[in-house]
Amino acid sequence: MIRWVNYAMVYLGSALMVYNIYGFVKYARFVQKQKAWDASRWLLNVPILLLVLFLLGYLGIGIFGRPDLLVAAILFGGSIFVFVMYLLLSLITQRIIENEKLKAELIAAEESSRVKTSFLSSVSHEMRTPMNVILGLNSIALKNPALPSELREPLEKIGLSAKHLLDLINNILDMNRIESGEYTIKSERFSLREMLTQMDAIAVTLCHEKGLTYETDVQDGIYGDYLGDETELRHVLLSLLDNAAKYTDAPGTVRFSVEGVSADEDKRLLRFTVADTGIGMSEEFLTNLFTPFTQEDTSSTSRFGGGGMSLAVAKGIVDRMGGRISAESEKGRGSVFTVTLPLMSTASEAPPEEPEVSLEGRRILIVEDIPENAEIAADLLELEGAESEHAENGQIALCMIERSTENYYDAVLMDLRMPVMDGLEAARRIRAMDRADAKTLPIIALTANAFESDIQQSLDAGMNAHLAKPTDADLLYATLKSHIRK
Repeated sequence: MIRWVNYAMVYLGSALMVYNIYGFVKYARFVQKQKAWDASRWLLNVPILLLVLFLLGYLGIGIFGRPDLLVAAILFGGSIFVFVMYLLLSLITQRIIENEKLKAELIAAEESSRVKTSFLSSVSHEMRTPMNVILGLNSIALKNPALPSELREPLEKIGLSAKHLLDLINNILDMNRIESGEYTIKSERFSLREMLTQMDAIAVTLCHEKGLTYETDVQDGIYGDYLGDETELRHVLLSLLDNAAKYTDAPGTVRFSVEGVSADEDKRLLRFTVADTGIGMSEEFLTNLFTPFTQEDTSSTSRFGGGGMSLAVAKGIVDRMGGRISAESEKGRGSVFTVTLPLMSTASEAPPEEPEVSLEGRRILIVEDIPENAEIAADLLELEGAESEHAENGQIALCMIERSTENYYDAVLMDLRMPVMDGLEAARRIRAMDRADAKTLPIIALTANAFESDIQQSLDAGMNAHLAKPTDADLLYATLKSHIRK
C-alpha cells in the first residue's frame, strides 16, 4: 500500500511539474514581449530548462526506480514549492501590470487635462476677441450724445445680449478652473462700503429695467475694511442678484441684506442674503441646485436665459473662501440665498488718500495686432482725453520705446498673443532696457487670455496688471490711473 502511495506522489509531482513548466513558458513569453528584456531574453529559458530536467528525473525515478516514502515526499514537495513560487511570481507580475496601467491612466488624464485647458484657453481667446469688438463698439456708440433714440434701444439690446454671452463664457472658464483646482483666492484689503455701493448701483439698474423694487439693508457697524478677495465676493453676490432679478416678474421685489453673525478678535462672520418674490423652486430640486448644468424647468431657459452654471460657480468660489452658501425656496413664492463668510477685519482707519490722477493728456502705447481692438482701445482712451499710439506687435513696440525719450509714454497696454513677438517677451525686453524709465513704465496686459495661469505669466514677465477682454472701460481707466499714480 505504501509503495502505491509513493508512486502516486511521484507521478502527481510529475504532473504538477508539467503544469509548472507550462506556466513558466507562458510567463517567459509575456516577459519577452517587454522591450527591456531584448538583450537578456535567453535568461528566461534557464528556469524552464531546469524544470524540464527535474521532470525527467521524476519520470526516471517513477519508471526505473523504487522510490521510498522520503524520496517521494521530497519530489512531491519540490513540485508544490515550484508551484507556489510560480503563483507568487504571477501575483507580483499582476500587481506590476496594474500599477503600470494606473500610471498610464494618470499620465493620460494629466495630458487630457492639459489639452482641455489649452483648448479652453484657445477657445476663450478666439471668442473674447470678437466679443471685445462687439461690446467695445457698442459702448462707444451708446456714449455718442447725437445717437438717434430709435437706434439707442436696439444697441442697448445688443449690449445686453453680448454681456449675457460673455457671462456664459466666463462661467464655463470658472467652472473649469474650479474643477481643475486652479482657482486661487486672493487676500487683499478692500472697503466693504465701496463694494456694496458699486453693487447697489448695478442691482438698481437690473431691477428697474424689469420694473422691480430693489431694497437693501446693511446692519449698523458692519462697514469697514476687510481682508479677502473683493473681486470674487462681488462676483458671487452679483450673480445671486442677477438671478433674483432674472427670475422675478414685475411687480416683484429683490432684497439684499448684510449682517454680522459673530465676531472673534479680528475675524468677523458676515451673512449676505439675497431674497426675491420670483418663480421659486420645488423642494426636490433644491438638492441639485448647485450641480452644474441643472435647471428645474427647461422652459424657463428660453424665457429667462441662463445655462445652469452660475450657482455651481458661486458655490465653488464660496467653498474656497471657507464660507457656506445655502438656499430656501418655495414654488411660486420666491427664493432666499444666504452666503455666510468669515472675513478678517482690518484697522478702521483708512489709508491716506492719494490725489486723483487724470488721464487727460497722457500718452498710452497700445500694442495690439488686431486693428479693430486697437481702435476700440484708442477710442476709449480718447473719451478720457488721453492720447494713444499703436504698435502692431511686440517688436514694433520695442523699437518705438527705444526711439522715444525717457518718460515719453505714460503707460503701455499690451496684448499677449501677437505675431513676430508676443506681449510676454516684449514686456521682459522692456524691463531689461538700459534706461531710467524701463523699470517704472506701467505695462498692463489687455488680452483675451483670461486664465489664472495667463495672469501669473503676465506678472512674471514684469507687467503691472492683467485685464481681460472684452474691455471694461471703467476698470481700464481705474487701472491706468492707479499705476500711473504709483
